[in-house]
Amino acid sequence: MVSLATLGPRPWLAVKSASARLLRQVPYVISGSRSAAGAARLPSFRMVTMSTQPRRGRPDSSRRKQSPSSPQLSIVVPVHNEAENVRPLIDEISAAMGSSTAYEIVYVDDGSTDATPQRLREAMAETPPLRVIAHRGCFGQSAAILTGVQAARAPVIATLDGDGQNDPADIPQLMRIHAESGSPEGLMLAGLRAKRRDTAVKRLSSRIANGVRSRLLGDRTPDTGCGLKLFTRDAFLNLPRFDHMHRFLPALMLSTGGEVRSVPVNHRPRGAGATKYGTFDRLWVGISDLLGVLWLRRRQLRPVVEREYGKGES
Repeated sequence: MVSLATLGPRPWLAVKSASARLLRQVPYVISGSRSAAGAARLPSFRMVTMSTQPRRGRPDSSRRKQSPSSPQLSIVVPVHNEAENVRPLIDEISAAMGSSTAYEIVYVDDGSTDATPQRLREAMAETPPLRVIAHRGCFGQSAAILTGVQAARAPVIATLDGDGQNDPADIPQLMRIHAESGSPEGLMLAGLRAKRRDTAVKRLSSRIANGVRSRLLGDRTPDTGCGLKLFTRDAFLNLPRFDHMHRFLPALMLSTGGEVRSVPVNHRPRGAGATKYGTFDRLWVGISDLLGVLWLRRRQLRPVVEREYGKGES
């Protein structure tokens, strides 16, 4: 367990700084790229298939009605320099989903500098459900997931890591569990990698980070690092947004009154390439964010509306 003593001789200054930073980040998506002044800036896009922000005068897209042709599931995949894994994973997603569910695949290219954009364009020609959104730079995994969820057209979201270690064949099972639950609107299903297929260093860093996070936040989720998750779009967009938020999704969902269940899923060795979003930062970069999430949960506004009066007609 991490104590405040590890933060230096003036731990409460660290708490105050982390809390203030998180508060500034709440209404916005925070990128992994910052200006010289240290201020976070929003991701910009080179290739967008639809607007990710509601225009003035338009209702929020999260409340738009679903047409008969709209997908029921959006599979969001953030990638950064994963050229070798693009086509195999897309083929696996298509095979796992089949024709039983109307779905779309939303790839978010987070500033790749290899052949990832080319591989995605090639795949789009042969995969009608595929949509691609490209960030103008590398803004981080949390920003990429947020971009994908904002652009999604389905009410239910599944997320996958782009390295091929998550198995798309687990998605139908998660969909059944979600649909059969009593309250799917506030339910997040988190993958639990019972048999990790990672290096010893990566397993150790994840074990330490999960232990520290679980002890401090009490989120009762043994594997928050698994990229395979399923939740509703509205529930996700109701969460506070900040850099590295993807590491705390179960705790954030619980803080808004939702429910989180861990479901055992398959895990595979990485097919090609190397980890792009870091290993030991699972712990060290996350300490200040942990303090911020603790602060946020203590001050979460959760009013309960008993009833509403009047028709509001003019």
